[in-house]
Amino acid sequence: MANLPPERLAACPPFTYVGPDVFGPWSITTRRTRGGQAESKRWAIIFTCLSSRAVHIERFFALRGPAKQLQSDCGTNFIGACKELGMDKTVQTYLSQQGCCWNFNPPHASHMGGSWERMIGVARRILDSMLQQLKTRLTHEVLCTLMAAVTAVINARPLLPVSTDPQQPFILSPALLLTQKSGLPPPPGTFSDKDLYTKQWRQVQALANQFWTRWSKEYLSSLQQRHKWTVPRRNLEVGDLVLIRDKQMIRNCWPLAIVTATFPGKDGRVRKVEVKTTNQGSAKTFLRPVVELVLLLAKD
Repeated sequence: MANLPPERLAACPPFTYVGPDVFGPWSITTRRTRGGQAESKRWAIIFTCLSSRAVHIERFFALRGPAKQLQSDCGTNFIGACKELGMDKTVQTYLSQQGCCWNFNPPHASHMGGSWERMIGVARRILDSMLQQLKTRLTHEVLCTLMAAVTAVINARPLLPVSTDPQQPFILSPALLLTQKSGLPPPPGTFSDKDLYTKQWRQVQALANQFWTRWSKEYLSSLQQRHKWTVPRRNLEVGDLVLIRDKQMIRNCWPLAIVTATFPGKDGRVRKVEVKTTNQGSAKTFLRPVVELVLLLAKD
């Protein structure tokens, strides 16, 4: 397994190196009409600081300031936005003036964005199950307020096991790195499931309580080290014959490919390659992580 990238270890202000991703959607009530309600969908974009592990949901640059680097997967929403913004020279000039760049992970390499995919996976699973049980419709304002509460819950998570040393009373968390404060208590009062059907501000607090309860049970208890890819293996080389793993196809139908280019990291290990395959007589090239390839025959 590779060492952590330099962006994960940089001693820099929070949200200098950022991993963005989009999750959702959720249906909200936009306005009431005769005999019913007009609905629309809302998505959320989450920004994860690669060094402090803090998260920020929704409008980012306006609140957190410009980032030095954005790193994301090759989602169709990001690729489409990249092509759209590439046509606008004004946007390119603005990004260069801010000293910001956007890097894409290779396709089918979600593990390379594990620092933010982990946050999205747990938060989305909890939110989806909560909102599916909600009998009343959300409004845009309620959803935005709930996302702010969810952000506070996620940023309050401990980055290290809680110390038993009385000289270290504070828990190291992303919120502590962001605000230099140990935490923000919730509004006073007791909020139960009955508040889901009352005033909107009580509804948000009840939803936030539900999220915290499930977050503490499902995520915090899973904070432990996982070891994998600890044995060095041969680097893939140009000319190697490989199989491309495809979860949508049975194993006997995985396509054969030839490695046409390799991209070694700073430690000399190859984790991303370019492969060439044929499909119905036409040749195609793809970027793939080595974990999605099976070496069949070395070039020699």
